[in-house]
Amino acid sequence: MKKFRTFFFTCGILMAASEIWKQLTLTFLINHGAYDWWYFPFQLCSIPMYICLIWPVISNKKYPRLHQILLTFLMDYCLLAGIFAFFDTSGMHYDYAPLTLHSFLWHILMILIGITAGLTRQADYSLSGYLGGTLLYAGLCGTATLFNLTLCQYGNLNMFYISPHYPMTQVVFSEITKQFGNSIGIWSYLLSIPVGAGVFHMMWKKWAK
Repeated sequence: MKKFRTFFFTCGILMAASEIWKQLTLTFLINHGAYDWWYFPFQLCSIPMYICLIWPVISNKKYPRLHQILLTFLMDYCLLAGIFAFFDTSGMHYDYAPLTLHSFLWHILMILIGITAGLTRQADYSLSGYLGGTLLYAGLCGTATLFNLTLCQYGNLNMFYISPHYPMTQVVFSEITKQFGNSIGIWSYLLSIPVGAGVFHMMWKKWAK
């Protein structure tokens, strides 16, 4: 278990340090001192950074269920987000090449974190574990919505890509938006993620037997 704590905490530190660099670069090099809220670090792909920082310091004896659920979230939702980001890399490209490299490396690291979380055998591979991870996902979506509605006055903000102020831009779901409206596009996107995570969870469950 100690080696996993070290791995996740190291990943968290690396991600946090690189995120600080990204924010400084975007603010002072790209935007000449103006902060762009579009890049506020609270996307689905940002969450592994926070989990990797807090998971190693949470007592497994005092909070065993929380330990399990965070790992389950990483092996289901983190792995899903990391892999499917490469199906549409348009949002990973910047005019400044180091930022593009950072984005690609970030999502590769997400995949490695998700796989490692599953391999710990400390996650919850049961239906209860999946529901716990999905409840965490729902809470994060609610928080993202709160940010979208309350911080939009400061600039462009589209956390989790579900802001009602912007049309859905994610591949496939943008077409749904064109056909049925933005609300349907957003909800279809939100609901598709737990479905995909469920597929990953079933694969992990089969592996863990």
